[in-house]
Amino acid sequence: MGKAAALCGGGTRGLVSLLSAVPCLACHELPAMSSEPGGRGGGPAGGPPAAPPGSDTYKGWLFKWTNYLKGYQRRWFVLSNGLLSYYSRTQAEMAHTCRGTINLSTAHIDTEDSCNIVLSNGGRTYHLKANSEVERQRWVTALELAKAKAIRMRNNQSDDSGDEEPASQSDKSELHGPLKSLSSKLEDLSTCNELIAKHGAALQRSLSELENLRLPPDSGDKIKAVNERATLFRITSNAMINACRDFLDLAESHSRKWQRLLQHEREQRIRLEETIEQLAKQHNSLERACRGAPGLASATTSISSTAKGSVQSAKGEASDEDEETEYFDAMEDAPAFITVTADPKHHRRSGSNLSGASEGHPEDWNLEDSVFESSNQSSYNESMCKDLLPKKRRRTRIPDKPNYSLNLWSIMKNCIGKELSKIPMPVNFNEPLSMLQRLTEDLEYHELLDKAVKCESSTEQMCFVAAFSVSSYSTTVHRTAKPFNPLLGETYELDRLEELGFRSLCEQVSHHPPAAAHHVYSRRGWTLWQEITIASKFRGKYLSIMPLGAIHLEFHSSGNHYVWRKVTSTVHNIIVGKLWIDQSGEIEIVNHKSKDKCQLKFTPYSYFSRDVPRKVTGVVSDADGKAHYVMSGTWDEKMECSKILHSSHGSTSTEGKQKTVYQTLSPKVLWRKYPLPENAENMYFFSELALTLNEPEERVAPTDSRLRPDQRLMESGRWDEANVEKQRLEEKQRAVRRRREAEAVEALEEGKDYEGYIPLWFERKVDAVTGELICVYKGGYWEAKDKQDWSVCPDIF
Repeated sequence: MGKAAALCGGGTRGLVSLLSAVPCLACHELPAMSSEPGGRGGGPAGGPPAAPPGSDTYKGWLFKWTNYLKGYQRRWFVLSNGLLSYYSRTQAEMAHTCRGTINLSTAHIDTEDSCNIVLSNGGRTYHLKANSEVERQRWVTALELAKAKAIRMRNNQSDDSGDEEPASQSDKSELHGPLKSLSSKLEDLSTCNELIAKHGAALQRSLSELENLRLPPDSGDKIKAVNERATLFRITSNAMINACRDFLDLAESHSRKWQRLLQHEREQRIRLEETIEQLAKQHNSLERACRGAPGLASATTSISSTAKGSVQSAKGEASDEDEETEYFDAMEDAPAFITVTADPKHHRRSGSNLSGASEGHPEDWNLEDSVFESSNQSSYNESMCKDLLPKKRRRTRIPDKPNYSLNLWSIMKNCIGKELSKIPMPVNFNEPLSMLQRLTEDLEYHELLDKAVKCESSTEQMCFVAAFSVSSYSTTVHRTAKPFNPLLGETYELDRLEELGFRSLCEQVSHHPPAAAHHVYSRRGWTLWQEITIASKFRGKYLSIMPLGAIHLEFHSSGNHYVWRKVTSTVHNIIVGKLWIDQSGEIEIVNHKSKDKCQLKFTPYSYFSRDVPRKVTGVVSDADGKAHYVMSGTWDEKMECSKILHSSHGSTSTEGKQKTVYQTLSPKVLWRKYPLPENAENMYFFSELALTLNEPEERVAPTDSRLRPDQRLMESGRWDEANVEKQRLEEKQRAVRRRREAEAVEALEEGKDYEGYIPLWFERKVDAVTGELICVYKGGYWEAKDKQDWSVCPDIF
């Protein structure tokens, strides 16, 4: 009796209020929430009505229990996307005054009495009170629907995270998207049906209890009529759900039919693309066949068979060509291209009417490119010959890397979005080399430039320069640890003039932003210089490293001056998972004397791509834009070069770009990565050259990286001492910076000019080629080394 009285609100008015909360079957709408300006739980005056339960958003005023002093306080609640948020003031201010949010997918919904709602999620509990039982019922219905939808969304996300093939996931999403929407709406209706059944049963029990009360004689008939209407309402809702299920079954049958039709269309499109590509290849084959033998009948047969989708050709050599055909991805800012390996025996020196053709002579590939002929084994042969020369014996190993455990997240969580060079990092994240030594490590394959000196053709020389620019990334494939940030004024020399023919000098010329100047002189006929600024951002899951600055390379005899810039390096899985590094972007190498160019594209790794990982492709062209060589390979293994004989326009790629078909000779390997030393995985994956970079050496400058104490301690495995020493050096550098800032302020007050830090061995000049202000070597270092006069060097260690 007490429960019935509570539900009725004490009389017939409560019964009418309860019945008014049931949506009308004709209009499917709920009455708007109370909008009394000062009513308990009512909405603001003139405010928008709450959305009906089942919609994406439901909002309104409720009272929330705060504490025993203030009791229940009026708050604005918004239910959206499975989250219930509340705000302290008005809807207009809710973008800035959110007080809390609870996730309904894991929440428990309970009702204490006719107006109270209790939401609990883990250790968080909200005690809410509505203005009336009708309003409470609206919120409970909306919360139940939102909870069911949130649970479905969570389950769908966990199902989609399986190890399915990416292509099948994409097809499934595309084909069954509308069907999923229908299923979702049907589940919403099923949830409504369950709520209607539950509340309808409660209503009928209340009506049965009312029949036992002492009421006027005519009240019994009215109660029976209401009971019959409630029963009809439940029957109607069940019929609606059944009709929706029938509709879903019909949609599923049609979906399977649509899927078959779509799959058929996709297969037809793939076959058409293959036919077009084969037609482009056969076009070149037929032209070559026409030059060698005027067999028009066989050529006509070949065209006919190709049009029908056959991959067979009229000539025997064409079928061999198909097996050696290589395909390259479309470059973002250049036309897509396909390379077709040709047989030099079937080519003759003659003109061509191909559109945009780039003619070459196969016999020249074996004559003028004698440097290419020896490229496959030259790297290994030269390294073996070097061992026969009298030279200083270099070390071949360093102490193994200690196995230190470290809570990465506790250190990195406050670093998101900050400049990495400004974050004090422990040596646990480092490798025992400085950034200056890593910059010098780019010279590991300097013999490519020694070969380039011998090239008479500028385009041929460009191929070796392009291979050299790619080879500098091969040392990074396993090197995910960061090098030490050099101190201002720190230097590093690598004097291998007698052994390898070159000497290198690096200096840290700026601390913020960090910038290093590099100068290399080779007695074999080339000079390289650069100023590199490293910009890095930590983004939570990955770290982006953007080298800024141009690399200059000049050959002494020809005067060819090459300029290029580095691509972006990305370290993935910073927080969770195995660290791995990738290179992405484009390199444009320009010979500012002959205007030759090479466009290299570093394809970023993608789980959904079928390309070879770490792929690099490119084309070498002259000043007129005529392509001469095709570059291909990977930045961690090797680079090949193929000479172009003919080029023609082929089919159109899927991106709408017209493909260019390059008919080339067999590729020749220009560069191949050296194998790593034994036990490299325990020595930071250092190469043979990297193992010698931090080897102690006499007569070097007192600012040399080899003398840096924290780096030396880390290499020896004494990481705790290295961390203490690193903090000491950084604090010493900060004190020097503060002193310079004070000197700058003092000079400003006195009206004097303050030059700031002046590099030791480099000076700033405007580059005549690029027009940029860069640091170039001004001389004096090697002379000071011969005299052992280091009086200009500051005390930085």
